[in-house]
Amino acid sequence: MFFDSWLGLLRVLVVGTLAYVALVVVLRVSGKRTLAKLNAFDLIVTVALGSTLATVLLSKSVALVEGLLAFLLLVGLQYLVAWLSVRSQRFSDLVKSEPTLLLHRGRFLEGAMRHQRVTRQEILSALRSSGVSNVRDAAAVILETDGSLSVIGEAGATDMTALADVAGETGRSGAAEDGGPP
Repeated sequence: MFFDSWLGLLRVLVVGTLAYVALVVVLRVSGKRTLAKLNAFDLIVTVALGSTLATVLLSKSVALVEGLLAFLLLVGLQYLVAWLSVRSQRFSDLVKSEPTLLLHRGRFLEGAMRHQRVTRQEILSALRSSGVSNVRDAAAVILETDGSLSVIGEAGATDMTALADVAGETGRSGAAEDGGPP
């Protein structure tokens, strides 16, 4: 159907504007962490907020107040998960993944790459984006919890304490994680 009624258009304008303003206020009050791109749960909340806004906007069967309650529920649950994650390592481990080492001292860690479904081309692209022209000039490439790739250049990589929480880094003595030669 191309056009239903002027009343339907007016409803979209009024409810859409009010729902949008309410969402902005709720997100502003809840803090920056609500839409942080740090883990899968945060992505789910972001998508759910967008879906809720669309439903409130386009579905005549969902009242504005119900949509506002849904916004508050999603943001409240996200706040609760973030709060629990900060206070409980066990809970944090349950809802968050850990970063994974994919390249160490110029060596591709094939086992980790396969497990994380990351290709050499993706790592090479991350190296280029970071200004590293030679794989041997990279101290490490890490797949972060948000899906991005971090590159640590070899220059200045004497103290690798930034890798303390990276899977595959503990006890590394130069040997490849997948059993390859050091």
